[in-house]
Amino acid sequence: MKIESSVTSLSWIPSEAIVGGTRLAFDAGVTHYDEPPPDELGDLGELRDADRFRFANYLGAWVEVRASGEIANAGYSGAGMMGTTTLRVAGLRYVFQAVALPDLQHEIEYGDGWVRFTQTAGGRTGMPAPRHVRRAPFVQWQAPLAWTTLTLTIHTNGKTEGALVGASRFPRHWVYDHAGQLTSKSGLIDFKDWYAKSFGKKTPWGSQDSEAFVTVVESALERSLSKQVMSGAAKVRIMNVGPGTSIVRQGETGSDVYLILDGVVRVEVDDVRLAEYGPGALLGERAQLESGTRTSTLVAVTKCRLASVPASALDRNALERLSTGHHREDTDAG
Repeated sequence: MKIESSVTSLSWIPSEAIVGGTRLAFDAGVTHYDEPPPDELGDLGELRDADRFRFANYLGAWVEVRASGEIANAGYSGAGMMGTTTLRVAGLRYVFQAVALPDLQHEIEYGDGWVRFTQTAGGRTGMPAPRHVRRAPFVQWQAPLAWTTLTLTIHTNGKTEGALVGASRFPRHWVYDHAGQLTSKSGLIDFKDWYAKSFGKKTPWGSQDSEAFVTVVESALERSLSKQVMSGAAKVRIMNVGPGTSIVRQGETGSDVYLILDGVVRVEVDDVRLAEYGPGALLGERAQLESGTRTSTLVAVTKCRLASVPASALDRNALERLSTGHHREDTDAG
């Protein structure tokens, strides 16, 4: 019996990802941010041609299992795929092809009833990115490297598990399973760290990967509410907080809800850690539903960028459904 499966990551640039002077080229329309990738993967070639991602890591693999249940053979069948960067200057349009580095396919691991594959894919972004260096010629024109490292575990009973285990701190990385369903996301973008350090030895093609902060996918209800937060009539407050910061504390009064734009936030009740949430999650709704008292503490696990609005600006019925989902998730996590 032959079992085939895959896991795929798409990497893209959301509007909140760029900081500092580099934003000028994006905000002026010289180059562009990306629309979020689809919830269902679809055809990678079509997405690339439509400029929907900066690069993709497609880890495909197969395992041959004997009738006795023993593993007879296994191998890789996937590869990375680079996108393009489009620049628009003085009415002209230039397309820069990204430069792929060789895919790194690790030695296959064999366990008791399972096989694990690990693949790193990525390369240089399509647009030259000048930066200062210490030695002559004192300016480096090559863009930093971007990558993801995925694992895929195939069990002899047909069960498969994919995971994002390493990634560059920029851009955003979304992960899809074999059926093409969005399953997880990288929770943290650090443009400054990536822009300054992701060269040479400090990459998987040197000797160093970067741990990926991975979070579950937000619900369809949260995606709908997040659009209301960012484009509704209520004034949006943007805040940046460091790791370990308490965003709200249990027992305090308050009614704002918080949309995570970047980073990972932990939910605690009575000092017990219940769950962690990443970009796209909407938190803090229960205070509006329960007499204005915070029922949990929200703590930044990483540095975070958040948007907040008064909960009264959102539909109460939607907040009640959101609260029901969070209560279930927090109970399961606990």
